[in-house]
Amino acid sequence: MQLPIMDKVLIEQCAQRLRSTPGIGSIVTVTPDAVMPLLKRRNPDSYKGDYGHALLYSGSLGMAGAAVLASRACLRSGVGLLTICTPSCNNDILQISVPEAMTISDDDMYANPVLDRYKAVGAGPGLGRGAAQAALLGRLMRASSCPMVLDADALNIISADHSLLEAIPAGSVITPHPGELKRLTGDTDNWTDLIARAVILAFKYGITIVAKGAPTVTITPDGTAYLNTTGNPGMATGGSGDVLTGITLALLAQGYDHNQAAFLAVYIHGLAGDTAAARLSMTAMTSADIADSLPAVWLQLEKTL
Repeated sequence: MQLPIMDKVLIEQCAQRLRSTPGIGSIVTVTPDAVMPLLKRRNPDSYKGDYGHALLYSGSLGMAGAAVLASRACLRSGVGLLTICTPSCNNDILQISVPEAMTISDDDMYANPVLDRYKAVGAGPGLGRGAAQAALLGRLMRASSCPMVLDADALNIISADHSLLEAIPAGSVITPHPGELKRLTGDTDNWTDLIARAVILAFKYGITIVAKGAPTVTITPDGTAYLNTTGNPGMATGGSGDVLTGITLALLAQGYDHNQAAFLAVYIHGLAGDTAAARLSMTAMTSADIADSLPAVWLQLEKTL
């Protein structure tokens, strides 16, 4: 089946704006030729421990769905083990919806934030922005020696307390949409200015920034910009970013470099969205459809490894 491809004019317009953005060095257009050499084969004699144990801090009362979406995407992207840190009120929902994952309550994690067993930590989807969530997020960030992927309410919490930027482990990934990026870097209506500020942020804290948009641009600490070529307007729906967080978390847990994990996750996320749109239409597709399309995407990629 021929998948839709992002408008080439849109991609070229974005590339032109990036060329005039202060701080941007190399511009890499993310195509299959850029993606395929980086994908890892699974060893015939491997076991689940070889593919990383990820921790996902996600969900709150009434927002368990965000944790479900991110968890399903993570598990559908090759992670060996997944533990979800979430309020006890969400436990039954997650144990039924994502039986492959383990859970730990946010209260238990706050009392004993030991992260040695995890290869990557994700936080943000459906988290909420209360004092309790901010306190636990801060503890996780300060306790983590592994890379993190931070999205949604994790970024909103950081925006309300910029001192938390210092606690983001180097080699982490943040995935803001334009509004979240503005709250982190300062309000502006100028896209070029916003990306220039993101370059400064990435360099200062040694993090990779996924600036979501059409197309999405991934910015690395050295100023390289990865211009994505997959995705469609049907992905502009609630929960789509949660799926991206899950994919990114899985790749980080499997040992992908944070820069590679970020732009690969964006590409695969967009490809899953294109697969869902081809099957269901851009109008009718949901974020769950994006997650459910990941097996078809990975199957096609594995066939060409």
